Amino acid sequence: MDDLLTSPLHDRHVALGATLGEFGGWSMPLSYPDGTVAEHLAVRGAAGVFDVSHLGKLVVAGPGAAEFVNRCFTADLGKIGPGHAQYTLCCTESGGVVDDLIVYLVGPDEVLAVPNAANSAQVAELLRAAAPEGVTVTDRHTERAVLAVQGPASAEVVTSALGGIDLGGLDYMAFLDAQIDGGSGVRVCRTGYTGEHGYELILPNDGAGPVWDAILAEGAAPCGLAARDTLRTEMGYPLHGQDLSTAITPVQAGSSWAVGWDKPEFWGRDALLAERSAGPVRRLRGLRATGRGVPRPGMDVLRDGERVGVTTSGTFSPSLKTGIALALIDTAAGVELDDTVTIDVRGRALEATVVKPPFVATHVR
Repeated sequence: MDDLLTSPLHDRHVALGATLGEFGGWSMPLSYPDGTVAEHLAVRGAAGVFDVSHLGKLVVAGPGAAEFVNRCFTADLGKIGPGHAQYTLCCTESGGVVDDLIVYLVGPDEVLAVPNAANSAQVAELLRAAAPEGVTVTDRHTERAVLAVQGPASAEVVTSALGGIDLGGLDYMAFLDAQIDGGSGVRVCRTGYTGEHGYELILPNDGAGPVWDAILAEGAAPCGLAARDTLRTEMGYPLHGQDLSTAITPVQAGSSWAVGWDKPEFWGRDALLAERSAGPVRRLRGLRATGRGVPRPGMDVLRDGERVGVTTSGTFSPSLKTGIALALIDTAAGVELDDTVTIDVRGRALEATVVKPPFVATHVR
């Protein structure tokens, strides 16, 4: 993995005994010695911290930068004000999803876009190609760290770790900029990818180590990307490349809520409007196993012996202690919520109930 990018916290992960793996071109911690289940339950019960510095950081700036971004991505930036963030989608003209990302509205002339690691360069290229004169797209991917502190105790952990920062008035998907010890600036946004109350901290690389240490000192468990995956799957949050892709549209994936349908312009608008009007040929559903077995991505879903879909994500749920999956189900098959289907787990039939995610109660707001 010598040719992979590394987080500014890489040495700390190694010292903690993390198992490292490739993710989006980066060497990132997958788990720590206590294991994925313990990390998952720490986030659900108290607090955990994830190093997600592999996420992209694109600064779009210049006259009318926010209006420009709003003409590109699906969600309506006009519905939020400066100091707030928004989940949105970068789509192809045919309606497929290049990436799902968070955008931070700093002001009318500046937006910070946070795409997934593997897609960051492509999103930057698309924005640069479309940008009007005076609007620049600057890639800060390797200059900033991102830490996600998640769980019921996350507010107390972040407050103490950042020297008593006041988070009391920070609403869901709102952010603030602050100075911390040593003079480093940190952007704190009340968001995350776990379904729990949480915060994502964006800060310069040289300030990441002391903040990570302070968060651990406050009792947060270090958590890897494996636990991030089980947590987000329990919430039904999509993972790009599996539940969303250039071949899976937001209409199919149940992400229509992230589309500003009344906007006059965004990439893929005509195709998505047509698909919404006609109805998608498949829809993303949740599957909760009723037997013993763990579904994984790419497994056939059957009803009465006939293939009706395929799993896109699948894992063991530490909260429910059973297998769960997200699956694209053919709409023509007439599969409804609460129906029983089977998942072909390497030649063995695993019964599952069709459900609407999330699989567990959300605490995010």
